[in-house]
Amino acid sequence: MWNDLQQFKADFFKALAHPLRIRILEVLSEGEKSVNEIQASLNSEGSAVSQQLSVLRARNIVVGTKEGKRVVYTLRDPSIIKLLEVAKEIFNNHLIDTLSMLEDLDQKKENNREG
Repeated sequence: MWNDLQQFKADFFKALAHPLRIRILEVLSEGEKSVNEIQASLNSEGSAVSQQLSVLRARNIVVGTKEGKRVVYTLRDPSIIKLLEVAKEIFNNHLIDTLSMLEDLDQKKENNREG
């Protein structure tokens, strides 16, 4: 059981490990979209979007439903929106830490010049 869960997590994060796939998920977090709508939102070519959607579909992260001639994609689990928000929060925390560190370095340099 433990190994199954760890393998699921590893495979899940591997599927997310591409900037275009993350951007697709961000677009789909706004609601269902067709491939053309995703392409337009991302200003990206069709083959790249289709290729990345294929990876996300294979990992059951997105679901494609045929509506006439077009396929509409949705997030399989709305918790992915929370995951993306947490990732953004972690990024912001790292950015704040980095900025604080740079400010500390600047302050030390200034103190060394004065002293």
